[in-house]
Amino acid sequence: MTEEIEFILDSTKESMIGSIAHLEKEFLNIRAGKASPAMLGSVFVDYYGSATPLSQVSKISVPDARTITLQPFEKNMLHPIEKAIMIANLGFNPMNNGDVIIISVPALTEERRRDLAKQAKVEAEDAKVGVRNARKDANTEIKKLEKDGTSEDICKSAEEDVQNLTNSYIRKVDELLVTKEAEIMKV
Repeated sequence: MTEEIEFILDSTKESMIGSIAHLEKEFLNIRAGKASPAMLGSVFVDYYGSATPLSQVSKISVPDARTITLQPFEKNMLHPIEKAIMIANLGFNPMNNGDVIIISVPALTEERRRDLAKQAKVEAEDAKVGVRNARKDANTEIKKLEKDGTSEDICKSAEEDVQNLTNSYIRKVDELLVTKEAEIMKV
């Protein structure tokens, strides 16, 4: 195989791995009923004029499956943290006891579980689109090489390799989706 084709295959694989990594990150944001510090990953607090991740202004812990506690590093950050959680619109109602902020994670209703499963399917479909776009880009590059004089057999073989890569990453997306749906639907 030529160096150019190896480069195309490597960059295609890298792009597909990126799609999977993005999907896994998005799946972390879809809560499955169990409390997790990752649920607050999208919350930013106004810390002396700059937007700062919640994890950098407080200690986040999960004492049980339905509770998240936040202990601010500075007492005066209690109200800004509460406000930031409310603004993030995560469906949480933080309570402040003067030292820590306690968040009770509500149990998911059957309807909410179905909505979250649909959201997971949408994210998985987006990841598949990313994988297919990587395939399309790779095939376009291979066709250019063929026009520039690379052997037709080598190009056909490379296209088959790209398709095999695509199939394996689509399978990975499907496996991740099945796992996430099972996690969401588990009561």
